[in-house]
Amino acid sequence: MTTAAVLILFAHLTWILLVIFGALWTRGRRVWTTLHILALLWGIIVELGPWPCPLTLAETYFELRAGAAAYQGSFLLHYLDAIVYPNLPGWAVSLAGTAVCVFNLAIYGRRLRKHLLRRRASVPGP
Repeated sequence: MTTAAVLILFAHLTWILLVIFGALWTRGRRVWTTLHILALLWGIIVELGPWPCPLTLAETYFELRAGAAAYQGSFLLHYLDAIVYPNLPGWAVSLAGTAVCVFNLAIYGRRLRKHLLRRRASVPGP
């Protein structure tokens, strides 16, 4: 793998971790919450739509330019690649990815509902 492909693979893993766990640390951070919600929506679009992830395309491009075919490189990179691209049927990966995104969006929906209820309770009546 080329250095560029390795860096993109690490960026891809970071992106996946952000999508999966982002709702755990965005509370009270409006900018990060907005970015995470956009990342979740993008994740759903990529999983359900016919478009490939741009990071996957970039990794493939750099790997092909370097002549990489099968497992090459370090042990860590081999397993990092397996985490980002699990050996599962495409529908299973899409289902799991979409479920994670929907679950995170449900967390935000719950937070919004609580916020609106607190706000309504703090406003004095007529």
